[in-house]
Amino acid sequence: MYFEQFYLGCLAHASYMLGSEGIAAVIDPQRDVEIYLEAAHKNGLKIAHIFETHLH
Repeated sequence: MYFEQFYLGCLAHASYMLGSEGIAAVIDPQRDVEIYLEAAHKNGLKIAHIFETHLH
């Protein structure tokens, strides 16, 4: 099981990535997706799901 919070202080924006068995989901992603791609690669995960809990 993988879980990580990504926090962008200047916007007070928290996002999360959850993963298990090689599959990951990103919750409330930031505009710059490179951090999620790097984390997924580092942890042997493929991002298969994106969830937006609220829009601004």
